[in-house]
Amino acid sequence: MLVIEYEHEARTQRPKQRRESTVRRTKNFLSMSLEFALQYSCPLRANYSESHLREWGRLTSLHSKLTTGDASAPTVDKLEWVENARDEVEKVQQATLICRQCPACLPFEIAGEGESVGCLGRINYPIEAQFEKFLADRIQLSLDTLDKDDQPRLLRILVDSESPFDGEATKELRRVVTEQGLRFFELRVPISLTREAIRLSTDNIFDLLAGFRSEDSTHTSYTREFPFEAVPDYYDFLDLILRSEVSQSEVARLTARSRNYTQFVRLLTAIEKAEALNTRVLID
Repeated sequence: MLVIEYEHEARTQRPKQRRESTVRRTKNFLSMSLEFALQYSCPLRANYSESHLREWGRLTSLHSKLTTGDASAPTVDKLEWVENARDEVEKVQQATLICRQCPACLPFEIAGEGESVGCLGRINYPIEAQFEKFLADRIQLSLDTLDKDDQPRLLRILVDSESPFDGEATKELRRVVTEQGLRFFELRVPISLTREAIRLSTDNIFDLLAGFRSEDSTHTSYTREFPFEAVPDYYDFLDLILRSEVSQSEVARLTARSRNYTQFVRLLTAIEKAEALNTRVLID
């Protein structure tokens, strides 16, 4: 049986405790995303709380969508919100100029729409069918072609018969449809794996990618985290799935058809920097 020191916590949580996702509403505009942050002591955090930086991230992301990415006709509510947010957006943009010199700053070329705080990111829902299929294919390929000794430890834990990543939390989310008709996953049914992974589906994979419950969520506002002890394992796993022997043509195809791929690459970069900076990644 495979055992890691942060495994017990995931095994003992009830599904609703194990995964919470962020549903944000501003007036009549609804957006749904999984938000993450590379926690690092910096001048911004000396002056602003984690939750305040998180609000800034949402503000600038929504502002960008409404001003540059929204092809629908502007309504009175949208125009009013954009006008009222202008001063605060300018304040955020000025305050975050220092991010580009920070060692925790993630690449802006793979930042989300309007993301101004350099160590923050978001994965937009619904998770695209195209990206989910990519994950399933890559994990199946890794299990079928790599020797067990060469497989990342998290991959071995995933296929272990006593794995804590049972897929129940993701299965619950897959059933959810909000009052506005939004879903967490485009696919209503997960993709099943085969051979050594015959008992697994992409529900198990997304449970693994949800991280672990955070003990200081009341302070940070993030309910989950990739603790520093787990960061190397998550890096090895995601680096194999997202980057190892993925051709440039495949990357171009993925980025053209899936925004989720680039967003998960940004999460991988956050995990990579967290290992170098001896810190953790917060996620909610």
